[in-house]
Amino acid sequence: MIYQPGGAAPSLRPADLGAGAWLRRGSSPQKMFSLGSWLPALPGLAWGWALLDALLQGLVGACAVSVLCSLLKVYLYIQCLNDPQRQAEKEAIRAQRWVLEPLHVAVLTGVLALVGSRVAALVVLEFSLRAVSTVLSLGKGARSSQLYLQCQYSLGCGVSCGLSFLLEGAPHGTCNLALAAGLAGLLATYARRLARHVCTLYELHSRARYCGVCILLLAAGHGIPRLLRNALAVTFAVADLAAVALINRDFLSTAEAVRFWTPLTICYTLLVVYMQEELRQSAGGRAVYQTVLVRMGGLFILLLTVGRWTDVLHVLVSLLGELWCLLRAGVMLEACWRQDFVAQSRLDRWSGSDSELEETSR
Repeated sequence: MIYQPGGAAPSLRPADLGAGAWLRRGSSPQKMFSLGSWLPALPGLAWGWALLDALLQGLVGACAVSVLCSLLKVYLYIQCLNDPQRQAEKEAIRAQRWVLEPLHVAVLTGVLALVGSRVAALVVLEFSLRAVSTVLSLGKGARSSQLYLQCQYSLGCGVSCGLSFLLEGAPHGTCNLALAAGLAGLLATYARRLARHVCTLYELHSRARYCGVCILLLAAGHGIPRLLRNALAVTFAVADLAAVALINRDFLSTAEAVRFWTPLTICYTLLVVYMQEELRQSAGGRAVYQTVLVRMGGLFILLLTVGRWTDVLHVLVSLLGELWCLLRAGVMLEACWRQDFVAQSRLDRWSGSDSELEETSR
């Protein structure tokens, strides 16, 4: 502060008043005590924080996929153990290498970190539409276990989109993501240990009845699909809202939004109809890989016309992520297909016997 006689009124600077003036002039306590405020404003620092946030979001999504696969592995192993005709599938599930599981999580983390929020949102919306169409096309009482494995990459994208939307603008977003990654890693570790315990000792413990975990699974293991179904429904409901918000924030006018959503809706509708017919005509897990190529090919062509060049590259990365998840779960995918086929055959026989009884009663 400098005062001259006869001059203008003295102007106060924040340095003359202390730290309180900085708070009154717009600097919040959150910014003063956040980690980024104490670091120098380097040109690449913001890029580094964005990369760290993307890696943490990808790690949370990869851990969610790991939990899904571990719980589904527990359920399939118990089902195969109880069926004398599925002992070969049980041995195939048990023979999977547990050492490769951390590698699977690491690769999926990198893929999810590379994929942009725009393409991840499109993947989430496409799977949600496909899942609703599949559930509606199934007969009464029928279930599709393959959906749990087909949604692996979409689940990772959904978790990443949800975190990106919920933590957008948060003052401590990186710390929140680190906490979420720690909790997700803890859940994934315990789920992996549970699957390893079941594949190793469930057959012995279920007979001896002296392991609490195996006794619980013996009594309530059939409820694992219901638990996964409810958890996935909540996750994709939040992810769909986040996906729509993330896509719409890039549009400056309603005309741009309509120009993007109209071909997208038409493309997704045609893809869903085609894939439903393809799955009815094809058998085994080969049809799943064909639908992945068709879906990503359609999205690739669509974004060539209405997207950006980075979106096109992200679609190629998403294709690698989808194939990586399906190849890793190939044994479980085959077991799910056989289980769905047997269940559908039983429903067809029951419906046929019911119709014959109705005709004889008439």
